Amino acid sequence: MEKVFIDNNAAKLIIDENGETSWILRFIFTILGYTTVFLPCYVLIHLSQRHNLHTLGGCQWRLLRLILTGTTSEIVAETDITPTGRLSNTNVQTLYQKALSLFYCCAGLQVSYLLWGILQEKIMTREYTDGDKIERFTDSQFLVFVNRILAFLFSGIYLLLTHQNVHRTPLYKYSFCSVSNTLSSWCQYEALKFVSFPTQVLAKSAKVIPVMLMGKLVSRAQYKNYEYTTAVLISVGMTAFLLGSGGDKKGNNVTTVSGAVLLCGYLIFDSFTANWQSALFKEHKPSSIQMMCGVNLMSCLFTSASLIQQGGFFYSLSFAARHPIFIMDCLLTAISSASGQLFIFATISKFGPVVFTIIMTVRQGLSILLSCLLYQHHLSHMGILGVFIVFLAIFLRMYYAQQHRKRKLEASEISESKV
Repeated sequence: MEKVFIDNNAAKLIIDENGETSWILRFIFTILGYTTVFLPCYVLIHLSQRHNLHTLGGCQWRLLRLILTGTTSEIVAETDITPTGRLSNTNVQTLYQKALSLFYCCAGLQVSYLLWGILQEKIMTREYTDGDKIERFTDSQFLVFVNRILAFLFSGIYLLLTHQNVHRTPLYKYSFCSVSNTLSSWCQYEALKFVSFPTQVLAKSAKVIPVMLMGKLVSRAQYKNYEYTTAVLISVGMTAFLLGSGGDKKGNNVTTVSGAVLLCGYLIFDSFTANWQSALFKEHKPSSIQMMCGVNLMSCLFTSASLIQQGGFFYSLSFAARHPIFIMDCLLTAISSASGQLFIFATISKFGPVVFTIIMTVRQGLSILLSCLLYQHHLSHMGILGVFIVFLAIFLRMYYAQQHRKRKLEASEISESKV
């Protein structure tokens, strides 16, 4: 541990911590911190699977079974498994029920992440004063840790107080989306140091396409032509709207190479996270709360190990001691993030990663549209055209999806009548 601190301090002497490339240093040490947790766990899992250690009897092997099988029981009950080959009538939702469920998920995501976006920009750009001393908070990973540990506690307490189906997702599988999730949040926080908030919003508007491409790589997902077409239309419409709605704002064009790289990192990591979680929902069928608890547990392990090695806890706690208002900012950010995660996992489990991404993409436009209406910002003709394209694309996607489900249902009814 002492060697890590020495290497960390030596690297800080070489790379200017306040320079534009300082994020590279922080990223490298973040990855190294995650590796100190990931590698030992990988060796443990490999040896356990090779020698079937998790099948041995005794309480000392329960944790190992939990990591490898998702449950501490030696024999997993099969009573609550729904056959995949046939759907019961109780599981088939009507169009009205699906629309109502989608509305709740959409409303929850909008409220939670509109508040979260405002708070994260406030923390990363605000100057905290302590007498004559003015400073900014710079440790993005500590903010990720606070968000994740509160979400883990919230979901863990809920699981203890409610009845859930038997958990069957191996804990180690949560680690992959956990790492990508923490890194996407890290990139998002770091990017705010190099690009303006509207620029970050603009980059997020094109997230539908990388999510679909990542879906083909991660879970071999197959998309229809209308899905590709509407994804491109949504991205084009959002880009036109955002460019047309922010022309009169100062600082919108401020960007750097580091900021662009960090935004690309955010898009890649976030796309992988949504698709990996969708794959886990399909394969192991955990509940949304179980998924939330597992992912945040692994995130807490990774981020805490990295923060301990880099001295992040000492810096952040001393900063909080000097600026008590920072504690309130962190708590509000963590609460909005935890509530948002509930809706994220519920949306992905019910509608898939692409629909979730479309909701979050539209959220970006709604936040700026609301700003234009409240503060009377100028909205150009290009911005109005962008809004029209986005809503046209969403309507077309819903229409063709409904037509596809209708044809599929008719085909299944014809095949059943022949039998």
